[in-house]
Amino acid sequence: MHRNGAAVFHEPEITSEEEDIDDPDVTDESGSEDLPINTTPSSRHKVKGKAVEVHENQGSIIVQTAFDAYFTYNKPGRVQTSNNVFSQFVLPLTADEYSEAIGTASKGLSAIQPSLLTEDNLQSVFSRYICELIEGFNILCYGLGSKRRILNQFATDWCSKRGHVVIGNGFQPDFSLKDLLTSIEDIPAIQELDLSPTTIEKQGRRIHDFFAKPTQKVHMYVIIHNIDAASLRNAKAKSILALLAHNPRIHIIASIDHINAPLLWSSSETFSRKPDEFTNDTIPSRGFSWMWHDLSTLAAYDFELAFADRSSISGAHLGGARRKTDTLTAQNATAMSETAALHILASVTQKAQKLFTLLGNKQLEAIENGDDAAANDLQQFGMAYDILFNMARENFLATNDTALRSLLGEFRDHSLVVSAQTGTGGGEILWIPLRKERLANVLRSLNTHAPGS
Repeated sequence: MHRNGAAVFHEPEITSEEEDIDDPDVTDESGSEDLPINTTPSSRHKVKGKAVEVHENQGSIIVQTAFDAYFTYNKPGRVQTSNNVFSQFVLPLTADEYSEAIGTASKGLSAIQPSLLTEDNLQSVFSRYICELIEGFNILCYGLGSKRRILNQFATDWCSKRGHVVIGNGFQPDFSLKDLLTSIEDIPAIQELDLSPTTIEKQGRRIHDFFAKPTQKVHMYVIIHNIDAASLRNAKAKSILALLAHNPRIHIIASIDHINAPLLWSSSETFSRKPDEFTNDTIPSRGFSWMWHDLSTLAAYDFELAFADRSSISGAHLGGARRKTDTLTAQNATAMSETAALHILASVTQKAQKLFTLLGNKQLEAIENGDDAAANDLQQFGMAYDILFNMARENFLATNDTALRSLLGEFRDHSLVVSAQTGTGGGEILWIPLRKERLANVLRSLNTHAPGS
């Protein structure tokens, strides 16, 4: 009804008898989840372990089934993660133990040779690659196993007879796009140009324009091992590679090993075709025009993993594209073996050996008094530089800062002693990247061969 221009609505009253009425369909043992007609919105019924919740949204009724209700009302709380990673509890192998284990495991096993890699089939594959490159495609090889030897053979036997060849090892931790472009500019014909230092964008455009000249008849073949490397995944690197790959006289033959590598490029970049003729556009076209090939060799990644510490689980994962050896050593306590440590200690002075023993004993004492669960985070057991200097002066090992840093220099150069700056402004922290057991063995051997022992 209307009163003074306002609309007033009266809702029908619901008696207690109507509220107590249960729909027989809901209580039926057949498990039917149909709602009763007289069910009010936002009401919740629990019938024989089933929870049904009803919401009214613009005239439509959404029914939550018993399965949905179970997960809704039994949501787990915040996921509790632990710092006790499995890799921390697995002691790494020494170099001798690793070599012996690999030799034992592979003893008596014959190498699997895919039929694709037989000499006759390989020549047929290479001939197909050349045909596709001539037609304006770029080759992208995927599959299980190292593809380095096969692609290098293709570059040596086929590509080198047709033009310039440049090979980039993207799997190396210190590889960058700048290295690849610099190698391309080392081609004698490009060396005649004015190669002034510039950004990699202008460097890539300079290479593209050189091979876009009508007078340039020689093609260039670029072999990139692991184009899915972390250093080549950023937008700038992909844009420069797409510029070079779309040049009709530049051909890219690349390999990938990451399972998500196809997500690096958009569909337009993947299927874009090279132009038949060069145009005078100020903005050149970009794209890869990939032709995908399965090149499963089942070969070991020995060369690709030569820079990684494969003797431990944690050491095999580098976590970055340009991580240097010293950084890897500082963050991975297994990078230094007992044999390597003893060789370094045998070549230093007696004062340096005493300084190492002093630092090692204090680190062992800190580990024994610390938490066993965090024993692999050796930085927390390190010694402040100021404390080490005071102890070295008390033991007549170094009387000034220059002398102490001179003694530590040999250890730093070989990553036997690593350091880091504390985030709280507490100065420099020094520690030895050896686990408790190995550090104890090194100190024991050092004390045994010490003069007068």
